[in-house]
Amino acid sequence: MPLVRLGTLIAVLCVSVLPAAAQSPAIPCAVFPPDNVWNTDISALPVHPLSDTYVASIGAALPLHPDFGTVYHHAPNGIPYTVVPATQTLVPVRFPYADESDPGPYPIPANAPIEGGAKSHGDRHVLVVQAGTCILFELFDAHPLRRGRIWRAGSGATWDLNSDALRTAGWTSADAAGLPILPGLVRYDEVTAGAITHAVRVTVSRTQQAFLWPARHEAGASSDPTLPPMGLRLRLRADVDISSFSSMNQVILTGLQHYGMFVADNGSSWYVSGVPDSRWNDDDLHQLDQITGADFEAVDESGLMVDPDSGQIQ
Repeated sequence: MPLVRLGTLIAVLCVSVLPAAAQSPAIPCAVFPPDNVWNTDISALPVHPLSDTYVASIGAALPLHPDFGTVYHHAPNGIPYTVVPATQTLVPVRFPYADESDPGPYPIPANAPIEGGAKSHGDRHVLVVQAGTCILFELFDAHPLRRGRIWRAGSGATWDLNSDALRTAGWTSADAAGLPILPGLVRYDEVTAGAITHAVRVTVSRTQQAFLWPARHEAGASSDPTLPPMGLRLRLRADVDISSFSSMNQVILTGLQHYGMFVADNGSSWYVSGVPDSRWNDDDLHQLDQITGADFEAVDESGLMVDPDSGQIQ
């Protein structure tokens, strides 16, 4: 029997137990109606009068960063989601501060993927799409108790994917801006299909104590008007040359030119959210770092609004 060096054996064993990013499942429902603001091409909308100010405060020299991929720090990199049947068992969810959360029970499987992995100390989002009903369930800071028979979360929100309804004004969701998370994720399947036809989610380091439609909640501590409000929509400028990027990255960048991204949470600036998937090419994704904040502009989408309590556009 050949000898195996102890260090090599340990390395092999360690690699074998590391969690890997799975292939993300197909979403069995349309994610909001076609006339929803998330699904609206904003390439022709006017530039916001404070665009330069907002971009400067976010960081004009900072790079765009894909906050998703395969594995990072031994956990799937990105915000995962799972799809469950209409018959999925409902479980109670405990919210320490329940005032702005939609009460349970939620159809969360015991093994639902958690952002950052089961031992994560981060945001620990859990996203569940229920087939048949087309209801989206989202949790922030989610922890399974009693082997998943009960869950505890910081906040939770439910969304009818067939509806344009927004949350109550002033309410948070599983995201700081009171917006849904799933509609704003870059997914491998849509990129390989050749088009992203929705806005994506982005974080910035600081926001002002205000929000813009369709956001419903603010999370900033400053009244500084130079800081972006939650819900601000940014797009990649049309004059930015993306021809040198890979075909996959061109799909992402074209989506940002036509559908842009919503400021949805405080975090690292220009971090774009997506779904972990074993098929991503991490080295290729990080070529997106060549795009900087100066390549973006804020848009004024107030003219799209039909009703402040609805995501439907004119």
